[in-house]
Amino acid sequence: MSQVSTRLVRLLNMVPYFQANPKITFEEAALDLGVTEKQLRDDLQQLFLCGLPGYGPGDLIDFEMSGKTIEVTFSAGMDHPLRLTSPEATGILVALRALLEVPGMVDPAAARSAIAKIESAAGTATGEEDGAVVASDEPAPVENAAAAAVRSAVRNDHALTIDYYSASHDVLTTRTVDPIRVVLVGDHSYLEAWCRTAEAVRLFRFDRIVEARELDEPSAPPEPAVQAGPDTSLFDSDPSLPSATLLVHPSAAWMFDYFPLHVVRELADGACEATMTYASDAWMSRFVLGFGSGVRVLEPESLVERVRESAVAALAAYESLAAEVGG
Repeated sequence: MSQVSTRLVRLLNMVPYFQANPKITFEEAALDLGVTEKQLRDDLQQLFLCGLPGYGPGDLIDFEMSGKTIEVTFSAGMDHPLRLTSPEATGILVALRALLEVPGMVDPAAARSAIAKIESAAGTATGEEDGAVVASDEPAPVENAAAAAVRSAVRNDHALTIDYYSASHDVLTTRTVDPIRVVLVGDHSYLEAWCRTAEAVRLFRFDRIVEARELDEPSAPPEPAVQAGPDTSLFDSDPSLPSATLLVHPSAAWMFDYFPLHVVRELADGACEATMTYASDAWMSRFVLGFGSGVRVLEPESLVERVRESAVAALAAYESLAAEVGG
């Protein structure tokens, strides 16, 4: 389980724990909860900001800390069974169904079970029997074996060997990584892990992990890498790199799912103008030419000229080869 998930579970259990153990000391509570006293105090500060809509006195969870002891003074309903309003249930259902579409974020069977239970409790099911609400019986999506292995390794804090396809280099590599967490960036889920080959933190997109094998050894990423939090700078435009404006034909729209492009505007015929940063004109020229007429460079002019020259050279090479074969 990721650190965020572990902390969330701990926070959800802290209010009933302190209600069951009034006037417990910080030292005793930290020992029971398996955290340091500093982490416990940080958790309590986080809980002070949680509560009911209104978010004023009498709405937020509150504790009394007298000397070395802790006592709950307002639980904000955390000691009562959860009762969702119709809009709340609908929001959770929409979120769960969206997560089902993103590989690696949740266990599909567990999510499908939760959806069925919420539908049943909220009365949003598809049928009724003898007056009772019956949840829709939808099969859980079949999870990719690689995604399941990655989730298992993250949950068990195990190292992982993956076969990973790099779109930018068009190569398949095998590497051993120490998982840190699963993160969601845009519409894609990524494994954030310490790559032993690169000796650095890397983000691996789930749909490019061809195969994954959980190892029988603990995941051991360097502590500074774990504490630093997810680094998504890869997806931000780097002002030090050149940027190209591309015209992407509808037939090549699938590239938005695989490459870091940013849509500038959509045209009436379904085409899009998009920007993309790149490291060198040579690489970007090869990249664009690979899409044929599906992608055209609009600017900068230097890249337009580079692509034009490369296309002319390629056509000349084909004509030369055709002449030799014909001769």
